[in-house]
Parts: sequence; structure tokens; C-alpha cells
Amino acid sequence: MTPREITEAWEDRRLSPHGARSARSKGRARPEAPDDLRTAFQRDRDRVVHSKAFRRLMHKTQVFIAPEGDHYRTRLTHTLEVAQIARTIARAIRINEDLTEAIVLAHDLGHPPFGHAGEEALDRLMAEHGGFRHDRQSLRIVEVLERRRTRDGTDEDGLNLTWEVRDGIRGHSKGRADLDALPGLDDALPEAIPDTIEGQLARVADRVAYIHHDTDDAIRAGLIGERDVPVSAREVLGETRGRWVDTTVRDIVAHSTDTARLMMGDAVRAALDELKEFLFGTVYFGSVARAEVVAVSRLLEMLFGYYVEHPEEIGPDARRLLDEGRATVHRTVCDFLAGMTDRFAIRTQQRLFVPRAWSF
Repeated sequence: MTPREITEAWEDRRLSPHGARSARSKGRARPEAPDDLRTAFQRDRDRVVHSKAFRRLMHKTQVFIAPEGDHYRTRLTHTLEVAQIARTIARAIRINEDLTEAIVLAHDLGHPPFGHAGEEALDRLMAEHGGFRHDRQSLRIVEVLERRRTRDGTDEDGLNLTWEVRDGIRGHSKGRADLDALPGLDDALPEAIPDTIEGQLARVADRVAYIHHDTDDAIRAGLIGERDVPVSAREVLGETRGRWVDTTVRDIVAHSTDTARLMMGDAVRAALDELKEFLFGTVYFGSVARAEVVAVSRLLEMLFGYYVEHPEEIGPDARRLLDEGRATVHRTVCDFLAGMTDRFAIRTQQRLFVPRAWSF
């Protein structure tokens, strides 16, 4: 047996009946021969980690715009924290860790610069051209925008990930919705709910991670104080952010072992939803952050307008679909701006719109 076949046999013996088996994947859009060493989901994880979009997460905002402090989270550190939480739960409830990790590592590839403010700005700018959502952009990246060189030396669109990973990416985002949006609890959004329990876990672990670390960063930055955090949520989850994660992880494990869908207790779910509303109201779009939101909106508006008028100035890689007649100018500009890091967007705005001193 090959190492891959040994791993697949181990999955059959050890995983919960509800965990995904890599040998039973629904496959890829373009069929590929199996790898001798890695399962299908392990290959997907590796393709994400080696992508350009994944590397750019290092310099994209989680909450604070172009932060100068060394200890504030970025999209990359957020992604790694989600992966740690999700893998801990996946192992405890005996579902597929490799599938869970592949989904989590790819879930925020489509996030634009400047965090929530950047996403809101791009969605407004694209309102008449199909809108913008980071989860859809993440899927667009892995299906079209990234380029992958195959073993025969040809380049192809996307990373050709398995159906299960793409389904998890598609269904990971809740926006501002409460955690009731899980299978069987919210029939209003059935198309947004991941089909696998691994995808459901990625969806919830994302919320668990950002509630913990965004609160931590906001307190470190002085935007809020410890006393501002809702008392009722602290009474359920604990007084420290580390305790919040521990309490939530244990609650999910207790309610989700040997179940077909991810579950959590009512008290923990309500506490997480309360903290989510607190962060949106006071940190992401609160009065303290409003000036930064306005500045981000103006910056992206300037860049968007400029590149719509001058698409020839977009690099050839980013302009590829436009040149091939497979994307509109507006979608191409949106793809280009969404792929920017915070610092590259700021430098580009300065280069295009800020006068430079002449030297004689």
C-alpha cells in the first residue's frame, strides 16, 4: 500500500461515521491522478499554502488598518488561529482534520485590504457590477485567479481543489448573522451552509477566533476597555480571552461528538452572538473607527476610479481575464484592488495622487 492508501484506510477505521473520507471525495473539476504520498485533502491544503494569495495575507488588516505594532493580528495570523481551534475540535470529535485545515487556510484568501472597511467599500463600488463579498472572492481566487502549473508543464486557471474544500470556502462566511445559521437551525440560507461537518466547523471556528483576538487587539489599542466587554457574555465564557476559547471549544466538542452536524449549547451560542454584535458596534464600525472607515472608503474609491479609466496600467497577471475577454473592466479592477495588501494600496494611492517634491 502507498502512504496515501494507508492514510485513507486509517480514516475509514478511526474517523466518526460523519467525518469526510478523502478517498470518497466528490472530486475535482478537472480530474487528476491520485498522489502516492498525500490524500486529496492534504494536496489541497498544500496548494493553498503555496499560493500567492496566501502569502499576501501577511500584510492584510484583520482589524487595524496598516498596523505598526508587532503584536496586532493580520489576516495570516487570524487564519492560523482559526486553523488551531478548528483542528483541536476536529481531532476531538474525530472528523477529517486535513479537510478542515484546507478549508480554513483558504477561507480568507479573498479578503481585500483594510479589513471590514475595505470589504464594505468594494461592495459599494461594485454595487452595479455584481457586488463584492470576500467569501465569493476567496472561491474566485482558488477557481480562476490563481494560476497553477500542472505536472505536464502547462498553466491552468485556479488550484483545482476538491469539491468539499470549495464547498467549505463558499459557506464559511456568516457576515453579521448569528450562529443560529447552522444546518437545521436556519432554513433561510440553505445554500450558504457547508455540506460537510468539516465545513461547518470552519464556519464556526472563524467566529470563535475573531471574537477572541479582535477583542484582545481592540483593548491593546485602547479602543475599548476590559469593563466595556458585555458582562453577560463574560459570565458564560469566562473573564479572560483564553478562557473564552477554552469554554467554547469544550462546549462544541461536548455537543458535536458523534453528531452529523456541528452543535453548541444555547448559552455559549448566545454569548458569542452578543460579543459579535459588540465588536461590530464598537470596534469595526463604531464611532472611534469611523474616521478610518471614511479614509479607507475614499482611498479605494480613488484607486477604483483611476484603474477603471486606465486598465492598461494594471499588471498583466491581474489583467489576464480582461485581455482574454473573460472579465469586465470593473470586475478586473475589483480583483486587482482586492488582491492588494494594505501597504501596497497606500503606496499606490500616494504614487498616483500625492505630489512629490522635485529635486534640482
